Amino acid sequence: MKSPYEILEVTEQASDSEIKQAYLQKVKLNPPDRDHEKFQQLHSAYETIKNATGREKYALFNYPDADFDALLDQAFSSEQPVSINADHFDKLLQASIDDKAFLIGNYKKTQA
Repeated sequence: MKSPYEILEVTEQASDSEIKQAYLQKVKLNPPDRDHEKFQQLHSAYETIKNATGREKYALFNYPDADFDALLDQAFSSEQPVSINADHFDKLLQASIDDKAFLIGNYKKTQA
């Protein structure tokens, strides 16, 4: 699924006026009587990011699509098997999400 920025062909740093100009240019090429679905897509994209508040909401509440199969393959593919002793496993169980020791894919042995 394309983002509003991709639909209007603007960067995420574009100003309000640049976004409006891009929208008007796209509407000229795709008026509602020619391709109503394309026009609706353009209008929705414009309404989403037409001002700073809309862009902030989009940035906060829209997540990019993820290919979970590729993420799982990457997570489980390892050049070397990781060995975790009982002490390391206990530390992992006690770690919080904010704890910097809890890094998936960046496991380092600690010297005791």
